[in-house]
Parts: sequence; structure tokens; C-alpha cells
Amino acid sequence: TLAFTLAETLIVMGIIGVVAALTLPNLNSSTGEKEKVAKVKKIYSNLQDAFGRAEAVYGPLDEWFKNDSSNTDYSKRFMTRLTEFMKVSKDCGFDVSGKCFTTKDKVFYDSSYSENLQYGYNRSDNYKVILVDGTEMSVEYFGTKMLLLFFDIDGPNKGASAWGNDLFLVGINNDDGIFAYSEDDTIKPCFSDDDKCVAWILNFDNADYLKTKDGKTCPNGKILSWGGNTSCN
Repeated sequence: TLAFTLAETLIVMGIIGVVAALTLPNLNSSTGEKEKVAKVKKIYSNLQDAFGRAEAVYGPLDEWFKNDSSNTDYSKRFMTRLTEFMKVSKDCGFDVSGKCFTTKDKVFYDSSYSENLQYGYNRSDNYKVILVDGTEMSVEYFGTKMLLLFFDIDGPNKGASAWGNDLFLVGINNDDGIFAYSEDDTIKPCFSDDDKCVAWILNFDNADYLKTKDGKTCPNGKILSWGGNTSCN
């Protein structure tokens, strides 16, 4: 009868192991990026839906704050009305301990952290909540009925706490509602602590900037830009 010898079997298993070792990291990286993209798109869609429902009940955004006079009032009013139409697991209020929103951040291509230097996402006048899917959110009143909404798709104590990786930002105003603006080629696709990371994901359905070490240069030499290469592939 025909059969494989032990040596032949071990050689085949060794080859399979080498191939797996070479391909699995890339597969895991691709899967992780796609998961981040899906999460960002989902939370952005949910935010827009909740904001639309809130305006249908309470009127235009600039009418929400008629009885408010401080940043804490604005922040609480907005988050309370928005989350009436979202599933919240924990209402954190103005907590700044780090239990409800990260207290440190970094740029995704930098290994060093900064303590609350990028933006005031963990300020004492930012209202914070954690959604049932683990997403943490913090909203800051930014003046003239302009608000900034920060969200971390991994929650307060997981992930890299890095902009464009798991930490993101969108804007809110009366004219545009929930928005994330794209930029021109003078700006990196995802540049630190702003809404361009979300805009890139929404426009191009990828987070290929995560494959770079400087926010724009792919391993294969391609340069990511808003008007040029929108993928490292």
C-alpha cells in the first residue's frame, strides 16, 4: 500500500507551518483594520441617526440650549438628548478618573503618549457615556453652538488610545449636524487629533494610513493623499 513516511509527513507539516507564519500576521492585520473601519462607520451612522431623531423631537440644535449658560450645561444637554436614542450601558457624567474615557492618547504612528494635550476630551466639563457595544463618548462645547464629540471604539481601558486607530473625533453644529470633513493634499490622510481620520474611512472605506509610519507613506512606496492614492494596495 502507498503511504507517507514519518519524515515526509514532518516535512509537509513544516512547510505548512512556515506558510502559516508568513501569512497569518498579514491576515490578522487586515482583519483588524476592517473591523476598525466597520466600527467607525457603524458609530458614525448611529450618531447621525440619533442626532436626527433628537432634532425631530427637540428642534434644531441651536434651540436646545436656550436655558443653558455654561459649558457643562451645553455638554450635558447635548449628550443627554443624543443618548435618548442610543443604547447606553453607563452614564459617566463629568467623571475625569479615566474609568469612562481615556486620560492619555498618542498619534497612531508614534509610540509616545501625551496626557490630555491633544484636545480636551477628558475635561471636567465634558459629559461622558459608555455605549452597550463598549464605545466611550465624550462631548465638549467648543463655542458658538459648536461641539466636538470624541469616541473610542475600544472603551476606556482597551486598545492603543491612538488617534485614527481607536480614538476618533467628529464635529457637531447647527448647519451640518454630525460631520467629518476631508482635506486637500497638503494634509495627511489621518493627521493626529481631528475629524479627518473619520472622513478618510467614510470616503475610502479603509484605514490604510495605519499601514504607514508617517501617516501617508505606504510600505510599497505609495503616498496616500485625498486626491491621489487612497489605498496602499
